[in-house]
Amino acid sequence: MPTWFDAHLDLACLAVLGRDMLAPVDRAGGPHLPAAATIASLAEGRVGACLGTIFVESGGDEPEISYTPGDAEAAHARGLDQLRVYEQWAGLGLIQPLGRGEAAEGEPLRLGILIEGADPIRTPAELAWWKARGVVAVGLAWWRASRYAGGNGTPTDSPEAGLSASGRELVDEIDRLGLVHDVSHLADRAFDELVERARGRVIASHSNSRAIMGDPANQRHLTDAQVRAVVSHRGGGGVIGLNLFSKFLSPRVAAAGTGRATIDEAIAHVEHITQVAGSRACVGLGSDLDGGFSAAALPEGIDLPEHYDRLADALAKRGWRDAEIEGFRWGNWARVLMR
Repeated sequence: MPTWFDAHLDLACLAVLGRDMLAPVDRAGGPHLPAAATIASLAEGRVGACLGTIFVESGGDEPEISYTPGDAEAAHARGLDQLRVYEQWAGLGLIQPLGRGEAAEGEPLRLGILIEGADPIRTPAELAWWKARGVVAVGLAWWRASRYAGGNGTPTDSPEAGLSASGRELVDEIDRLGLVHDVSHLADRAFDELVERARGRVIASHSNSRAIMGDPANQRHLTDAQVRAVVSHRGGGGVIGLNLFSKFLSPRVAAAGTGRATIDEAIAHVEHITQVAGSRACVGLGSDLDGGFSAAALPEGIDLPEHYDRLADALAKRGWRDAEIEGFRWGNWARVLMR
């Protein structure tokens, strides 16, 4: 059976927050219940590869993953907590580096680390140390501004909305080391400055369409111009991952503040992005499964990774060819991230 590449999973974050990632999903406990993501549930869903994040929150409420804004040492310490989780799993034979080629049934999950919000990287010069430990991609900010860039919650007129001087240095170091830029959480100004400066690969690991959401001021989603900028960037990459959070899929759910999107509403984002880009080779899955929300906030009919095939079935009903669907499942991410 075909395997899936999921480009955004907060696996180590869930572990440090108390989920037993080695338990069956119905007994894993921890945050954001009912749960969908554990090592076992990913295997049952034939997720053969992923980007697993290191996610820490500036000024957050959960001490296990939070740090005082601007405190590089505290952010670094919280990031190391999650790095050690991945190292432990690798030692147990549960995960392995991304490598090349499609995953075989029964082999360990292939995992590359995505630093989601770059504050754990104390200086740009430290990035090589992180690369040696499995980091393959970096997003400069999350919702709040980091020391490097404005996040999607940063007001557009804020002096923090763009890249800082250290952010420009980090962009250059990401390029020098051959890592991947993830733009999913950048403020619009930071996005523009990054795609102008970067020479390496650019992706949006878990972003949907701002046009479909009908909210022009919401920097969490990609404008059509940003879609084109990612797909046509000179460094290559150019893949955008479908985020499965219902409030990021359905204007109806976003307005109500509750409920579940439909699979058709999820696929509308995929179809719109491919139409804007003029290609079906620019999309994949970046589920963000359990990334601050539970399985009850996934689209109707998708409660676990084993239900991802329903997305592929929906694409087939819209006339996508087998090779195009395989690209969405696996090949488009593999082209960018498994070089």
